[in-house]
Amino acid sequence: MKSHFEYKGESYALDVTPLGEGYQVQFGEQRAEVHFARGADGQVVFILDGRKVEAHVSADGKRRWVSFGGQTWMLEKTSGVARGAGGGNASGRLLAPMPGQVRAVNVSVGDAIKKGQTLLVLEAMKMEIRIQAPMEGIVGRLAVVEGQTVEREELLVEVDKTE
Repeated sequence: MKSHFEYKGESYALDVTPLGEGYQVQFGEQRAEVHFARGADGQVVFILDGRKVEAHVSADGKRRWVSFGGQTWMLEKTSGVARGAGGGNASGRLLAPMPGQVRAVNVSVGDAIKKGQTLLVLEAMKMEIRIQAPMEGIVGRLAVVEGQTVEREELLVEVDKTE
């Protein structure tokens, strides 16, 4: 599963591959094995190449703040929303950023929504991922139901832009 982030104007790809009880993570040319120990209230504890690492992650829309080792980085997620033709604007087709299970569906077809509103919640790799509206609009299509398992880049919901 590939996710794309932007940090200080530069684009980065993070590729996560399941390996039995853990994951192989590739960032650029660097690879590491990761095993999650636990996580609660934004805290993530994992074993990275045999070393225990504690981090704290918080999110606001596409932004992620990751803190560990006395430093904090703000990353902007650029994957997970299909891009429309022309101008690179979000098309309103929201895709699963990684394989997971739909834990909550907070909207119905026809609902008016606001930009940034949480439409549904996925659980993946023991983390909760909020899928948020890329723009103000109307829910045109729900492609998933609560409890459903989804694959990376599977269509979750379509938002029709209001004029």
